Amino acid sequence: MQMFGTTIRRGVVGVLAAGALAGLTGSLALPTASADADCTVSGLSNAIGAVGAQTGAYFASHPDANKAVTDAGGQGGGAEAAIRNYFVAHPSEWAELQRIAQPLRGLRAQCGSNVAPADIARLFDAMAS
Repeated sequence: MQMFGTTIRRGVVGVLAAGALAGLTGSLALPTASADADCTVSGLSNAIGAVGAQTGAYFASHPDANKAVTDAGGQGGGAEAAIRNYFVAHPSEWAELQRIAQPLRGLRAQCGSNVAPADIARLFDAMAS
């Protein structure tokens, strides 16, 4: 269950944060592991943008999931548990979001990068300050 919670936090909340385009602290250099993968900040940002747009469309068309994740944002430390509980009760919705997020997982695997969507979100947050 801990792995599921970590996946939820990095997957759903990370993609939502990245979709909102909030920034990065630290180095953005990504090693190139494959000629097919765009292992640059540009490539990661483009993937985040596409996944973020699809995630937004998904939540717009699934009002119960949208409400559950939105409401969880106001729960502070209980947000992860609230999100986890919703998706444990709705595994097909979780599977759909996993399919949407696949390009980010693929890019991370191909590039061997530790840079996550939340890191890019922090960059945009810093730029907006």
